[in-house]
Amino acid sequence: MWQPKLNILLMVGALSISGIAHAGLEEGILAANEGQFEEALKEFRYLADKGYAPGIYELGQLYEGGFGVTRDYHKAAELYQQGVKKQHVDSMFALAVLYQEGKGVKLDKQMSVKLFKQAAEKNMPAAQFNLGVMYANGDGVAQDYKEAMRWYEKAAGNNYTLAQFNMALMYFEGHGVEKNIEKSYIWNTVAEYNGNLDASHSRKLDERKLMPAQITAAKEKADVLYEKILAGLYAGEGRMF
Repeated sequence: MWQPKLNILLMVGALSISGIAHAGLEEGILAANEGQFEEALKEFRYLADKGYAPGIYELGQLYEGGFGVTRDYHKAAELYQQGVKKQHVDSMFALAVLYQEGKGVKLDKQMSVKLFKQAAEKNMPAAQFNLGVMYANGDGVAQDYKEAMRWYEKAAGNNYTLAQFNMALMYFEGHGVEKNIEKSYIWNTVAEYNGNLDASHSRKLDERKLMPAQITAAKEKADVLYEKILAGLYAGEGRMF
């Protein structure tokens, strides 16, 4: 007769612990942002000892940056590895960067690709973009422009402006896709809306290759595309153009 009540109590207890951890995390981040690294370290170490992945990651960030502690890439990598085991997406990304640069770990581009892909599959825009760059450059993986374009598009759909700009470049050069100046213009325009100055310059280059009527039509398509992206409704180019 008491078992259901016990289950409820256990659930409430778990929720309370999670709430406390989240509050501690916010306090630690606030302290770090204000330069109070001793307080931030205290909060993050407590959370890390409890196995709370976001706290483990933030502690790794302090070690990686040398904030309140001596910079220690190896320690940061160890902490990120703990976060990765808990499927923490920011830890995946941070560890991928360390493997890419050989900081705190042995340089391993293939491991970097693997970790970026794990984070990208969890819909992290920065990881999707970085994975696209590695495929485009053949860095740690066989060069594959189509695969690069696939990941750029995922990041672009998440309103990641660097990916939007790179999509425009791919269309301008015809890498992984058929060369298409109109689509280059469209994606440059979207990236420009997000404040990308390089995209603004590239859009002007696109205009030189388009007729006035084509520019007007492309601008209208860019506006529709941007609205869909902001609304989280972008479903891929096959559903757009």
